[in-house]
Amino acid sequence: MTGLIQDIYGIYGVVAYSVGQRTHEFGIRLALGAARQQVLVLVLKQALTTVTVGAALGLAAARLLTRMLCSLLFGINPADPLTFSAVAGLLFAVALAASYIPARSAAKVDPMVALRYE
Repeated sequence: MTGLIQDIYGIYGVVAYSVGQRTHEFGIRLALGAARQQVLVLVLKQALTTVTVGAALGLAAARLLTRMLCSLLFGINPADPLTFSAVAGLLFAVALAASYIPARSAAKVDPMVALRYE
């Protein structure tokens, strides 16, 4: 369970840092007429794109490494699709939850404050 909490903090930290670095960009987007919903979707899409690439690489590596771990896996098939899909689904849910708070703060940026930021 602590690994899941560390994943949440890690993803949250990376996305929050990215949002902090791009505050000026979000202010310009909002000042030019972008809807707050569009900024929210933009941040979530970028975070989940990164998670998708990482999950695809991780699933491919896990599939290759299960042959070495066959002696440690009791009661399941080494290539159990239910296990792989459950882990990937959990990863996406964690990433979505961890990315939502920074995405919401990016959508609430006041354009005037963001334009004066630097």
